Amino acid sequence: MRRIVLAVLGTASSLALLLAYPTSHNASASGGGAVAVSEPVVPSSGSSSSAAASAKASSGSGSTSGTYTGDAVQTRWGVVQVRITVQNGKIIKSEAVQYPNDNGHDQEINSYALPVLAQEAVAAQNASIDAVSGATVTSGGYIQSLQSAVDAAHL
Repeated sequence: MRRIVLAVLGTASSLALLLAYPTSHNASASGGGAVAVSEPVVPSSGSSSSAAASAKASSGSGSTSGTYTGDAVQTRWGVVQVRITVQNGKIIKSEAVQYPNDNGHDQEINSYALPVLAQEAVAAQNASIDAVSGATVTSGGYIQSLQSAVDAAHL
């Protein structure tokens, strides 16, 4: 019985440590974490804007088309902002226009996480997507910004 209790406590402790591990070493940022497969994700040097949209409604069909930029979301490791492209009421592209990219660790995480988040957004056609393991904070920021872009597009 004692061995079982120790095994359970050891597993719980290990899991707690694993979940508490930060996904980036960027200590200068503060705050709370899909697929344009054909293009690499490049950080934006421009300033952020709210759920601003350079949108155009398609005439006649009642479907939404255009490009919509979500809110710039301040995460623990930096700002994350998403832009979606909508054609005839469907998300055809999702991309991060701002994201933490200050160090090698951020670059490594985002090189695999952002394309997955983008692919999931296009597949789901909304912001109800799963976070990417190992990029929980960035995923949360991506999902929050994606939701504001979806809201701006009235999808």
